[in-house]
Amino acid sequence: MDPIFLVVAAVVILALFFDFTNGFHDTANAMATPIATGALKPKVAVGIAAVMNLLGAFLSTEVAKAISVSLINEDAQATLFAGAVGAQMVFAGLTGAILWNLTTWFLGLPSSSSHALFGGLVGAAIAFAGMDAVNAPKILEKVVIPALFAPAIAGLAAFLATRAAYLITARTQKERSKSGIGTGRNKFKIGQIFSSSLVALSHGTNDAQKTMGVITLVLVAAGFQSDGHHVEFWVVLSSALAIALGTYSGGWRIIKTMGTGLSEIKPAQGFAAEVSGAVAILASSKLGFALSTTQVASGAVIGSGLGRKGGAVRWSKAGQIVVGWLFTLPAAGIVGALSAFLVKAGPVGFIADAVITLAAIIAIFQISKRNKVAHHNVTSEIEEASEVIASPRQVRKAAAKAAKAAAKAGKKKGKK
Repeated sequence: MDPIFLVVAAVVILALFFDFTNGFHDTANAMATPIATGALKPKVAVGIAAVMNLLGAFLSTEVAKAISVSLINEDAQATLFAGAVGAQMVFAGLTGAILWNLTTWFLGLPSSSSHALFGGLVGAAIAFAGMDAVNAPKILEKVVIPALFAPAIAGLAAFLATRAAYLITARTQKERSKSGIGTGRNKFKIGQIFSSSLVALSHGTNDAQKTMGVITLVLVAAGFQSDGHHVEFWVVLSSALAIALGTYSGGWRIIKTMGTGLSEIKPAQGFAAEVSGAVAILASSKLGFALSTTQVASGAVIGSGLGRKGGAVRWSKAGQIVVGWLFTLPAAGIVGALSAFLVKAGPVGFIADAVITLAAIIAIFQISKRNKVAHHNVTSEIEEASEVIASPRQVRKAAAKAAKAAAKAGKKKGKK
């Protein structure tokens, strides 16, 4: 059998596994907030997210084309896209992306799967062909600039949307409180079902395409496809199924962080955050920007937390997440480069790299079982986390209520 075909097959399998990890790593982007507010049960939420990711993957291929033709300089393509070299480079880059994805998933940090992928590929390309191999202007345009602006824009939009939601429903809320009917804002839970589905759909349109782009890059490199300006249907279908299966498996650790680790989310906030994030992601997909959906979702959650009067943002956790973002590109790049040096050593190095990667994946999953977060306990984990980040106003209200109850009990004792 042709050795180039075997290398390409190995890369395609690894790319689809990355797509799977992308799915469960980023499930929280769409479904953490409706789970946190009780709008959806955990398993129902990830089921909806899986279906919407599957459908979203078929809506556009602009991001896939951007990845397959923009990462590597045209001058370096002749060197890298010769025989099995290009496929080996992508294999090395994917190992960096997967290992960083799994590490941040284990830590419960919503880092960017997209930036892990780009970091791994860039590191591998540099190891194979030097710094000149990387198309820096395109990466700046399609990756770095959107990474800087998208979270801020989504956060501002979520802040304004949350303020508007509370302002519009303020009068109704007061009337309901007086009459004892209950909270009208709980109706936002119904809206969350649709808004979170829209986020999942937008995630499929953006993130599944990144795997499509990587596979297309390999097919072009190995001579199985003439150019990277179109994506084969089997590539679209397999990428869609992989990300959908990964999404359904549920990234419960990150759902816990996104649900209440950043801010205690109420239904109106969740709705505002989801709509703002979905619009930003869909717009970027249309423009061909390889946006980090995780960064957009995190920015939107922070914005909605600031938008609610009396709301609180857990800045220590937000700081940890930002540090994770900053380290993602270089960390995945370093692992991708180290992997590339192994792969360049020949068949023995390629096999050694595959074995080391597999061993690391198994080790991370085994260690994660010691402190397992799954659909049956993620809700209780979220409830515990929300107590930790109660706002000063909530603490004062709870203390006043307790003092009032104690005074009332004291009066009753005095009468007796």
